[in-house]
Amino acid sequence: MAGRTRWIVMAALVAGIAAAAGLNGSAGQAKISDVANRPNVVVLMTDDQTVESMRVMPNVRTLLADQGVTFDRSFVSYSLCCPSRSTFLTGQYTHNHGVWGNAAPNGGYYKLDSTNTLSVWLSRAGYQTIHLGKYLNGYGTRNPIEVPPGWGEWHGSVDPSTYRFYNYTLNENGRLVTYGTGAANYQTDVYARKAVDVIGRQVADPRPFFLWVAFLAPHSGGPREAGDPAGMSTPVPAPRHRNAFAAEGLPAPPSFNEADVSDKPAAIRNRPLMGTARIAAVRENYQQRLESLLAVDDAVAQIVSALTVTGQLDNTYIIFTSDNGFFHGEHRVPSGKVLLYEPSVRVPLIVRGPGIPHGKHRSQFVVNTDLAPTIVAATGAQPGRVLDGRSLLPFARDPFFYSGRDLLLETPTYSAIRTPNWLYAEYATGERELYNLARDPYELASLHADPRYDRMKANLAMRLARLRGCKGAVCRQGPELGLVARSKRGPRSCRHSRLLVRLSGPSTRRISSTGFYLDGRLLKRDRRGPFSVVVPKRLVRAGGSVLDALATLTDSRRQTLQRRIAGCG
Repeated sequence: MAGRTRWIVMAALVAGIAAAAGLNGSAGQAKISDVANRPNVVVLMTDDQTVESMRVMPNVRTLLADQGVTFDRSFVSYSLCCPSRSTFLTGQYTHNHGVWGNAAPNGGYYKLDSTNTLSVWLSRAGYQTIHLGKYLNGYGTRNPIEVPPGWGEWHGSVDPSTYRFYNYTLNENGRLVTYGTGAANYQTDVYARKAVDVIGRQVADPRPFFLWVAFLAPHSGGPREAGDPAGMSTPVPAPRHRNAFAAEGLPAPPSFNEADVSDKPAAIRNRPLMGTARIAAVRENYQQRLESLLAVDDAVAQIVSALTVTGQLDNTYIIFTSDNGFFHGEHRVPSGKVLLYEPSVRVPLIVRGPGIPHGKHRSQFVVNTDLAPTIVAATGAQPGRVLDGRSLLPFARDPFFYSGRDLLLETPTYSAIRTPNWLYAEYATGERELYNLARDPYELASLHADPRYDRMKANLAMRLARLRGCKGAVCRQGPELGLVARSKRGPRSCRHSRLLVRLSGPSTRRISSTGFYLDGRLLKRDRRGPFSVVVPKRLVRAGGSVLDALATLTDSRRQTLQRRIAGCG
């Protein structure tokens, strides 16, 4: 009798969940059955975090990086909160989703079409969708109990209280709850507890889930505390972590307080050198930002533990990233983002989950337009927009897979193209910048006025013009290369035949070297044309093999072309 009662209760629970998700009747039951084994997705997003600061997060390193893939060349196209988060929710560059700032009329929460975002696509695919923490700038300023479309469970911070580590308000599924000033109300810890609670409750839900936990740290926020530097906003570390890095020195790369900025646009040239007091303020801000990340690191451990205890970890993708980077004195910028230099546009990115190798680093170029396509590919959801990015999963799984694409950086005041070795920018003022990052990784000397680089500048300008208005596949376009193959039959059998494979296309004249790999093993490396390889069929697996041709171009782009080669049976 007890067993039958449990069955009835579970059946009622499933039916209730199906009704809540709009999956009524037999069709709804079938849909739940279809999605039940799909992976969960957890996105952990910090705010204003630099790649350098990852060193103080041991739990992220051991629980995520050591169990997954770290993307060492991860960028955001527009390094500002609302445009970047809108890109995450749409898989589109700013010129396509239309959110050009943090506030109206050209930006903010109400600028984005929220009826067609990642949460809506996942909800339609049968996922439970849950949001915890910061959303888009300006959320809740018109209607604080509004729940954006597509979210099945909502714990969103209401602006302007979002930027308080204590005494903030959350919209809890349509009910406003204010958290006070006691230590237990420290914002990061509250989000961690809520995430653990959500994960525990999802065990009883037959649907897979998508959970976005958006931390405020290490972004600045109230309240002001004794010792905070004058004229500079800082975060509030958890009480247990206060002064943990009081003795920490400020990083001083060659770009720090850059002495000669005569090659830079006026917005940088007009900045004075930072004096002793200003540098001390930058250091204090830096230390507090590191301290605020320690609570995020604790939260990561709690979230991974909850997934482990509930048996859901092995079927869950976890993505750790930030919405943008941050300056700590580089190029005379004491704090902030938005500019196109590396501290601002480069962000942490780690992915772990089913089929993802453990403890690997990847050097492929990736950008935040890729996050939504990755989640779509992992979950089987159908996007309602034309996606400008591409899934990260092939990059994570195959170290030889390179797309050859350029990345677009854009704001209302500039557009720029980023390649492995080059950064070229055009400003609305008519100013230009050009950096050879292979020789000048700290962007100290712009080459835009050097006639020796006119051809490179012209080529990058042409490619930037295409990117500036790109949509979908055009945004992902790499060099014009292809693979052609011709079979040479052997005298006795299939195993004695050979396949001649060569690179073709207009971009072959720009190739500097090519490596040919069969099932990951190097067959041949060419440093001059024709770029070709002979594949003996005796080396091909009975079930077929994959040939990768990894071409490196003189302009530093890398592109992989793949061909499936049939075996001899």
